Amino acid sequence: MLELIKKIRSATGAGIIDIKKALEEANGNEKDAVDILRRRGLEKAGKKGSREAKEGVIASYVHTDGKVAVLVKVLCETDFVARNDEFKELANDLAMQIAAMSPKSISPEDVSQLFIDEHKKDWMKEAEDEKKPEDITKKIIKGKEQKLRNESALLTQDFIKDQDNTVEEMIKSKIAKMGENIKVEEFVRLEL
Repeated sequence: MLELIKKIRSATGAGIIDIKKALEEANGNEKDAVDILRRRGLEKAGKKGSREAKEGVIASYVHTDGKVAVLVKVLCETDFVARNDEFKELANDLAMQIAAMSPKSISPEDVSQLFIDEHKKDWMKEAEDEKKPEDITKKIIKGKEQKLRNESALLTQDFIKDQDNTVEEMIKSKIAKMGENIKVEEFVRLEL
């Protein structure tokens, strides 16, 4: 039992008491216990989202060809977490994500309406060419807009190191593990 607790602790960063409770709830099943811990961690992360984050780091990434560079400002609540190696690794991963995936904004709501409108013209033309009814066209365009917003926003992109999770889900798992609110404040991506 002790070895299983150690294994789950190293994988999740959860506290020993939380792990024991999760194992009891999961009848000793390791996978179920990890799922329970993950679910509870995401719930805790949601509650921490409103807490103020003033500390943090600015991470940078320059691609090997020297033609893409990123600066990203990632905030947390305390200097203690900002100096934590895992938090710094998170910031570096976010910089690499931005370099690779070229998001337009942090969240889908922040994607420029001008950017969306440029694509809407093409979608409207496609719908006209296909002679779609107006109500169907509206639904198609709304769906395409939401998809474009999600693909163009950092938080809703698939995380490049783990395609099963979005960047937002990955950040929430770090919030649950570190016990502090973490947020991406801003980023700049330069490309030649």
